[in-house]
Amino acid sequence: MAKISAIQCLRTRHDGSWVIVKVFTDQDGLYGIGSASDVYQPGAIVSLIEELLAPLVIGRDAGQIEDIWQTMYTSGYWRNGSTLHTAMSGIDMALWDIKGKEAGLPVYQLLGGVVRSAVPCYAHANGSTYEQLEEEVTVYQEQGYSVIRCQLGGYGGGGFVSERQPSTIFPPANRFDEASYITAIPAMFEKLCVRFGMNLSFTHDVHEHLTPSGAVALSRQLDPYRLFFLEDLLQSEHTDWYRSVKQTSTTPQAVGELFVHPQEWLPLVKERLIDFVRMRVSKAGGITPCRKIAAVCEAFGVRTAWQEGGENDPVNQAAAAHLDMAIMSFGIQEINHFRTEEQEAFPGHAVLDGGYLKLSDKPGLGIDIDEIKAQALLRDPGSLTSYHNPYKLDRKPDGTLLRP
Repeated sequence: MAKISAIQCLRTRHDGSWVIVKVFTDQDGLYGIGSASDVYQPGAIVSLIEELLAPLVIGRDAGQIEDIWQTMYTSGYWRNGSTLHTAMSGIDMALWDIKGKEAGLPVYQLLGGVVRSAVPCYAHANGSTYEQLEEEVTVYQEQGYSVIRCQLGGYGGGGFVSERQPSTIFPPANRFDEASYITAIPAMFEKLCVRFGMNLSFTHDVHEHLTPSGAVALSRQLDPYRLFFLEDLLQSEHTDWYRSVKQTSTTPQAVGELFVHPQEWLPLVKERLIDFVRMRVSKAGGITPCRKIAAVCEAFGVRTAWQEGGENDPVNQAAAAHLDMAIMSFGIQEINHFRTEEQEAFPGHAVLDGGYLKLSDKPGLGIDIDEIKAQALLRDPGSLTSYHNPYKLDRKPDGTLLRP
């Protein structure tokens, strides 16, 4: 069996936010790639891989994926952090890629084989006005999407108000008013359902902006519009409130984008308090834990909707799609769009066609990285050492921070 001989981290995209992990073996030409991207702290991910994980796994049998994952998981003693799990994911995906190449099979074949012919995805429609939103929904409907996420001016849109108490003591931020939002979003879906009918399905991302009682009220008001799901209705600190949501509302709930603990989702699934699990594969620790999550979800009638996000990379998208192709608990896949030059840097990337993702039938993940083209994506290679891109936060009208 092949042994791990070296691990390399490659930073790419225009801002250097994508971290692609390349795991080499002692067999000539045999290597795997994985995603360890984090738009907020890519340098920390690279340091963690290079300082802690790489020395730990070099020399190991590349086929011992489960044991290597468990070893990495406890390697820093303190567990369940997003940074650690992202770093682990890059190596985990690369090991599955290697195993597939050794077997001469796509990863989805190693996971049990296909249970669908392609991966249905949902699109992201957004507009600062209802008219702009309707235009985007029309475009995606014509492209073949049957499920479309609708936002009225980004996360929190419909609830943004003017700053009532101007202040110089806090950094500038959008001001979010819960009452305005709870009024605007049901009105938005009323218009969409009148315009497009009930055969086109919609989702909406609350992005945890609401108080628990406000979240319960919004979900109940959205029941008549039969959403495909309502995403991240509650802060991850307040997931117990999903009991109240389920007692009063029939709107399907999708949650988990911020989950990093391997069992954080388990009480919600066991009690059937949510309908979709939303972790990002590269934030959950890779393919190894996500196939287990999917198996548990199947037993409780909960479906997957792996999170993608506009800052994510083609390698994570491919890993998610391999899981999607092989699991019965699959619900839908969030889509991400890439520029032509970004796709060219990742030959074998998944192809989007009529609202469906299609994978190549090449062994492993089926995707590779062209290092020359990936390097050319960087706008300013010298800026990598001074990278700074914290998450942009909103505030309440009185200036109090909102999560996330």
